[in-house]
Amino acid sequence: MNLTRRHAMLGAAATLAAPSIGHAQSAYPSQDVRFVCAFPPGSGADVIVRYYAERMRPLLGRNVIVENRAGANAMIATEYCARAKPDGYTIFVHSGSSMAANMHLFKNPTVDIVKAYQVIATINRQPFMLVVDAKRPWKTVNELTAYLKEKGEKATYASAAASGTVMGEMYKAITGVKAVEVIYKNAPDSLNDMASGAIDYGIQDPVFSLAQAREGRLRILAVSTGQRLAANPELPTMAESGVVGMDQTGWWSAQAPIATPRPIIDQLNKLFNQVTSSDETKAFLNRFGGDPLISTPDEAQARLVKDVDVWGEYVRISKIEKQG
Repeated sequence: MNLTRRHAMLGAAATLAAPSIGHAQSAYPSQDVRFVCAFPPGSGADVIVRYYAERMRPLLGRNVIVENRAGANAMIATEYCARAKPDGYTIFVHSGSSMAANMHLFKNPTVDIVKAYQVIATINRQPFMLVVDAKRPWKTVNELTAYLKEKGEKATYASAAASGTVMGEMYKAITGVKAVEVIYKNAPDSLNDMASGAIDYGIQDPVFSLAQAREGRLRILAVSTGQRLAANPELPTMAESGVVGMDQTGWWSAQAPIATPRPIIDQLNKLFNQVTSSDETKAFLNRFGGDPLISTPDEAQARLVKDVDVWGEYVRISKIEKQG
């Protein structure tokens, strides 16, 4: 057998012995998938992540396990997922706008989200909400603002996420309110302090805010978006309520480590979009203050890149002191 013929036969044998990259990707998923949540069980974020995990399970044909990695304003989960193997089995379901905000809330962010992540799909667009305990007298933002100005630096507000911090500080910067932020591990932890009057108001996510408003514990005074959302058109915006210039639209998404093969990203995008486009999901998102948002991976990634700059400007306007 001459050398050329021998090499050709060896090459053919190797090709038959090892699966091609395309075959390996087409076999996805071949094991259970993890959806990582940056907040504790029972939080508003956890509700969204578990909803999508349940709907994606039959589509993937595999168990979808929710893993809660709470702490450090979602940076623990952000770092954890960024370092995960880029194989499509670890998916970070989180607020893309909060990820963008965190790039400017820390002096030295340990993860450059644009370089670390590929957004798989967007889920919704949603506001953060200014809330007060239902027993407090204020019915409008103007009434609350007048009270807070009288109280000065003794006033306090609760937050539990990066978007809440930015909205809270923008509210202060625009109105001249001097309230001190009190950061909680998750929004439900602030309820008792708001009920007792130790905390004057909160800037919280819509899942938590609307659920507590339905239970009669909280009153929602306004939302952060520049325009009213279709999900809750009865709620005024902060801009309509006298906080001129505020326009913060949050959005949720699913993302994977940047080196995840594109065929897997595209496959997951189709499945996430299938869930998001259903009437059931629209009703679910509307119930928690969100309007469905469907994008391609490229459109979603472009949104993330843009929002890093947008939220950087919000943080600058708010004059927030960076952490770390």
